[in-house]
Amino acid sequence: MMKLRLSGLRSGGVCATFRRPISHCYSNSISPSPSSVEVKPKTPLYQRPPSFSASLSKLTQWHKWAKNLASSVGSSFVHLDNGPDSTLLSRELNWLLEDSLELQNRSVIISQLKSGNNENVDVSVALRAPLEQLYRVWKQRIEERRPFQYIVGCEHWRDLVLSVQEGVLIPRPETEMIIDLVEDVALKNSPELAQSFWVDLGTGCGAIAIATARTLATRDHVHGRVIATDLSPVAVAVAAFNVQRYGLQDMVEVRKGSWFEPLKDIRGKLGGVLSNPPYIPSGDIPGLQPEVGQHEPKLALDGGISGANDLLHLIDGAAFMLKPGGFFAFETNGEKQCKFLVDYIENEKPGSFCNINIVSDFAGIQRFVVGFHQ
Repeated sequence: MMKLRLSGLRSGGVCATFRRPISHCYSNSISPSPSSVEVKPKTPLYQRPPSFSASLSKLTQWHKWAKNLASSVGSSFVHLDNGPDSTLLSRELNWLLEDSLELQNRSVIISQLKSGNNENVDVSVALRAPLEQLYRVWKQRIEERRPFQYIVGCEHWRDLVLSVQEGVLIPRPETEMIIDLVEDVALKNSPELAQSFWVDLGTGCGAIAIATARTLATRDHVHGRVIATDLSPVAVAVAAFNVQRYGLQDMVEVRKGSWFEPLKDIRGKLGGVLSNPPYIPSGDIPGLQPEVGQHEPKLALDGGISGANDLLHLIDGAAFMLKPGGFFAFETNGEKQCKFLVDYIENEKPGSFCNINIVSDFAGIQRFVVGFHQ
């Protein structure tokens, strides 16, 4: 389960151009546990008990049907909207199978399925989901373009396996660079920031907050704390669930509310402000791949007419929420937004920030704006 999964939402095409990790906003609740919110986070498939079973012959029938369905796609989605091809879908099918089987006999069962071995066809195979559900979710993947991460209930991000579900945006690989910037820019230049408050605004599943907390914990015996905020109750529940799974309740606090609203008690005390906010222009939303535009939360995608509404709000807030020397890193839609944001800082916030830089992502696209508070 710890392998890196490069699914359709993580590579190439429109999805690779428009990155957003989940929702974004906040109001004044503190540290909700999964049981204290309306939404109950779903357990990822690979962590569910193998409470179901099917005969090897029935599982073989499903596997052949699912492979044929994936093969039928060919390159049609690629030509339509640069979506997944049958090769990628076949890899996803293998991952779905792996997550569905109990670990003890997984390799044997998979080997039999791939070889077409007809021996022991009546043997019972333990599953983490009923066979009818596997039929249903794979049909949704192909016919409805439901994201694979929502089907298996998790996403692999850096060295984390994070729970995700509908209503929470799936974290993208380029967003991982925010943690690199924390390590290589903020803490390298200002090691004392490791003892400060950090915030992840629009945390979604909690990816940035959790990874930041783990980074801070390696820097100092006395380390700082991270506050993750989000307007979406689904995101708040899922983020709190992920924080708990990694045993970081003492370091990461999840608050519900819009952007800086739940942070009034630490105004001017923040050592770092991090965010991957909505930055896709409203007019571009209909053109996104179905996996994104039809399934992921619009709240986490839509950045207004220019795409920069929330980014400007974050800059305005960082100017009075960061302490002197505090660091910020924001993800954007690309070169145009990066330059627009830098111009805004220089012209509208003169004297507020220093060492402003634009940083490119893994693909060489100008993606992040970083800087320090004066």
